[in-house]
Amino acid sequence: MNNEERISNFTNAVMSNIRSKNMDSLKTLLGRSNEADILDMIQDLSVENQAVVYRLLSKDTALFVFERLDTSNQQQLIRSFTEDSATEIIVALDPDERVQLFEEMPATFVKKMMSSLSLEERKMTDLLMGYKAETAGRIMTPEFVHLHKGITASEAIEQVKAVAVEKETIYTIYITDDAGKLEGVISLRDLLIAMPSAKIENVMQKVAASVSTDTDQEEVARLLQRLDWLSVPVVDTENRLVGIVTIDDAIDILEEEATEDILDAAGFADVAGKETDRSWILTKGSLPKIWLVRLPFLLIALAGGIAAGFIIEGFEEMLEAVIVVAFFIPVILDMGGSVGSQSSTVFARGVVLGHINTKGFFKPFLKEVWVGLTIGIISGCLAAVIILIWQGIPILALVVGLALATTMTVAAALGFLTPFITMKLKLDQAAASAPIITTIKDITGLFIYFALVALLMGSYLEPSYEIALCNNPYI
Repeated sequence: MNNEERISNFTNAVMSNIRSKNMDSLKTLLGRSNEADILDMIQDLSVENQAVVYRLLSKDTALFVFERLDTSNQQQLIRSFTEDSATEIIVALDPDERVQLFEEMPATFVKKMMSSLSLEERKMTDLLMGYKAETAGRIMTPEFVHLHKGITASEAIEQVKAVAVEKETIYTIYITDDAGKLEGVISLRDLLIAMPSAKIENVMQKVAASVSTDTDQEEVARLLQRLDWLSVPVVDTENRLVGIVTIDDAIDILEEEATEDILDAAGFADVAGKETDRSWILTKGSLPKIWLVRLPFLLIALAGGIAAGFIIEGFEEMLEAVIVVAFFIPVILDMGGSVGSQSSTVFARGVVLGHINTKGFFKPFLKEVWVGLTIGIISGCLAAVIILIWQGIPILALVVGLALATTMTVAAALGFLTPFITMKLKLDQAAASAPIITTIKDITGLFIYFALVALLMGSYLEPSYEIALCNNPYI
């Protein structure tokens, strides 16, 4: 059994216990599961079920899971907690992670949570929140080990032991002078093998690099990546050591910045956060919230379908006169829908990967229209040959071929244009694009097809229909 199947079985077992309200069994199941599996499993649950599971976890496991959820998930989850539970989590978080969570939470919530912190924790949190967003000062942790250069190795080991539990990392230890200025660095390994009586200043190494509190977070992450360090020291304008940025933070930053760079290249620098929230609602949100996002656009599709029905009604006598025309309505609609879906997928993937820059949208848009036209011509020719052999009516084969080429060209244009417009209008393109494309494509496809039939197949129409056609409001 692979990992995916194991997690799926685990999730099913958890949900079975939740549905049967067997909390004792669920607590036992969670208690014998490892933290990594619980993290994978809980991300597949709705917010409501996440809260149920979370309350049954041990304190250490709960903190492990919460710290590794993305910020959007953390915000959703913490809103479902009681005030006491939320306070317990906030207090347990490292200062930098606490600040990251606070950035997106309501001010009233932040104020209430801040009042629950100890004076020392509040000072550390205030310190980080005082720095500019996306800088080393905002993402650093003040919980690090630093030693005075004048002590001995044995004294240093005792000091590290005394504070190790409270600090985020102890593997890299920074050395300061009387004024708190950064003097050097020593690894825990080098400290342990040093002579007990040796002065730290004699066994430490010079710091190869440091960053200031206003250094951009991406630059900090790139530095850690390039030097292959576990942490990098952060200093103020007077070279006083004020914090460190650790490698785990750097990894998160690089992932975040990569996404931002891709979207920025596509002209959507502010999309990432919004899309994360929308995706969360559509996949993990409650049923009413999903309805609120999806139903309005499906109602548009419903209205479009009814409009298409009116168009068909307007050409009812034509369909009765030449019944074979009705055979090919599904072909026109389905082929247009397929091309529209392909084009919208090409656009979405191109934006995400940075291959399409919407500031220069016109060029890729024209290329996609050209692609739609060429594919439409090829499909139309193939369809025309098949219809000619099948029905033996050359003019019908020509009509269907022209209708396919035109409809598929229009569908390709809509597939590119619709998600572009929805993103510009800050609508949810996942919920909006398909219904809007389908609606417009169906209406235009039917109209193009029937108009071509009326224009080119007049000799097949009964005289009574030709008279009715003159009064058709759609022609």
